[in-house]
Amino acid sequence: MTLLRTQLGTTLRGHRLSQRRTLRDVSGAARVSLGYLSEVERGQKEASSELLASICDALDVELADLLAQVSDELRAGSARPEITPLVPAAPVEEPAEQSTEPALALVGAPARRRDPVALAA
Repeated sequence: MTLLRTQLGTTLRGHRLSQRRTLRDVSGAARVSLGYLSEVERGQKEASSELLASICDALDVELADLLAQVSDELRAGSARPEITPLVPAAPVEEPAEQSTEPALALVGAPARRRDPVALAA
């Protein structure tokens, strides 16, 4: 099953590449950070309707046409799934050398006692 955000990103990227435009160019025109646009294209971020409208304006594509195209591609099952697993595929190995030092220098240090200070009236 393909996620909507994945298919939206794939379709947006297809429009951008068919126009031979760079991420930098489209992100500037859409007033969206380059990194965020990249994440939207890779299906890693859910784009709001305002953001999609801005990207569509920058690409000179009608939002309704984009959504219809995405709908058709989802229905046809022509999208390639790019679902990122939530857990790593292989266990992460610990570093070979581990320090026995405490994480903070203050861990285990005795608390200082302060003498009460009398305030003059």
